[in-house]
Amino acid sequence: MLVIDPEICIDCGVCELECPVEAILPDTKEDAGVWLELNSEYSKKWPNITRKKEPPPDADAWADVKHKYPEYFSKKP
Repeated sequence: MLVIDPEICIDCGVCELECPVEAILPDTKEDAGVWLELNSEYSKKWPNITRKKEPPPDADAWADVKHKYPEYFSKKP
């Protein structure tokens, strides 16, 4: 899971297009509140990603899993 700092985000929408599982939604969406809080908190705690890496080996298996949050969420980066 990646988080985006809502204070730094410039609302350009590029991340929405780049997300392979369409997990990113604009903060103007009705149900974005929980995600704004989560992104705000963990973007300050987790390390900043500066280079693209290979996706985890099980990424495709998780792509269609519904309701991953909060059931599978980990506070570890």
